[in-house]
Amino acid sequence: MAVNEVRTHRSALHPIHAVLLAGTIPLFLGGMLSDIAYSVSYEIQWNNFSSWLIAGGLVFGGFALLLAIIDLVRSDHRSAYSFVYPVLLIVAWIIGFLNSLVHAKDAWASMPTGLMLSVIVFILVGAATWVGFARWGIGGER
Repeated sequence: MAVNEVRTHRSALHPIHAVLLAGTIPLFLGGMLSDIAYSVSYEIQWNNFSSWLIAGGLVFGGFALLLAIIDLVRSDHRSAYSFVYPVLLIVAWIIGFLNSLVHAKDAWASMPTGLMLSVIVFILVGAATWVGFARWGIGGER
């Protein structure tokens, strides 16, 4: 008796795509930690650090988003899981952009909102990275 096995998993990310995606984590984490340091010490330089780290995270995240959209368009087999990763990235990028606009204000004026947005962006980027590196749906038919 023959058994037909169908594997329905995605191929791994391209190495450049993986580096760009993984690079968003430390940048947005550093932005969030800089916001926490500013909220504790009120030293304005922490807000400046956070602004630059968020800008770097947006650059890396923007290129990762571009590559995710290209992978989605070129994919032969699209499932519900294949849309989760780009959607998480675009939501994180949009909220990160709004966070950079909040940080462009005066340091004192950016504080409660900037910290909350930094936490939200870090959580979204962490989820997007996890989903991006996950290999979904290895299964078979009998």
